[in-house]
Amino acid sequence: MPFDPQFQELYDRLAAEDVRPLYTMTLDEARAADLAAIQAGAGTPEPVHQVTDETIAGPGGPLPVRIYRPSGEGPLPVLVYFFGGGWTLGSIETGDAICRSLANAVGCLTVAVGYRLAPENKFPAAPDDCFAGVRWAVEHAERFGGDSTRVAVGGDSAGGNLAAAVTLMAKEAGGPELLAQLLVYPNTDQFADTPSLRENSDRLLFNRKSVQWYWENYLASPEDGGHPLASPLRAPDHSGLPPALVITAEYDPLRDEGELYADRLRESGVPVESTRYPGVAHGFFAMAGTLDAGRSAVGQAAEYLRKTFALAATGG
Repeated sequence: MPFDPQFQELYDRLAAEDVRPLYTMTLDEARAADLAAIQAGAGTPEPVHQVTDETIAGPGGPLPVRIYRPSGEGPLPVLVYFFGGGWTLGSIETGDAICRSLANAVGCLTVAVGYRLAPENKFPAAPDDCFAGVRWAVEHAERFGGDSTRVAVGGDSAGGNLAAAVTLMAKEAGGPELLAQLLVYPNTDQFADTPSLRENSDRLLFNRKSVQWYWENYLASPEDGGHPLASPLRAPDHSGLPPALVITAEYDPLRDEGELYADRLRESGVPVESTRYPGVAHGFFAMAGTLDAGRSAVGQAAEYLRKTFALAATGG
């Protein structure tokens, strides 16, 4: 179908400004441009009752975390969230608006974990850091008014990839127990050769060259892409993983591999809800200040998490 009318306006603006693809910039330029675009699309961040920045010990050195606590009586359920950016761009600031919105809408403690970026730190630095962040969040939840027995993970794009990886790590390690995974247009297979990857080549949008650039930054060798923590779709066993909400976008090279991952989870007996948002492209989830579709998707994610946490609270 054609672009969503609001997204068409955004696209026309990108075309008029002849915006350069991030993969043609230096790392510093790309990181600054990515953050500026995300903050512009997110609109004014919502106020949250309390925001606390901390530094935790990670496997490769100190890591930043930010805890968003909405108003309300505790103990509150916990969402650990990982920002997107192809493992190369991004920071806690990248996901700030999303984390604020989800904390308020779900009524949960939201913990944003900063992880080491590529190409300075290759795979598996990012999943190792994210798993350390989840363990920290579970261990310290009560200090911030959280419920360590009701914890979910989530993320968008590379953050969705890392959320999926963390669930595999938790399963392998025998914990912590996670209630759900929110996967927003996640990378799931470095070796993907899907219709959506082949079709999406528009230089003004996130495209197949973008995907290749990020993977090249992230992996020390192409063979690393076959590891399940890099390509969760390639894990030998998906049974016993947490229930998932998978959100994809029509005009996204990652669309098909996100939907294939949803299918694989279902085939493995994992409860899955999945939605493809028509007429929009990769990144729309972070554009709730600009696109109604972005607001709807954040709302869907919040409703899914609210129901999941509420069911766990009643022993369901």
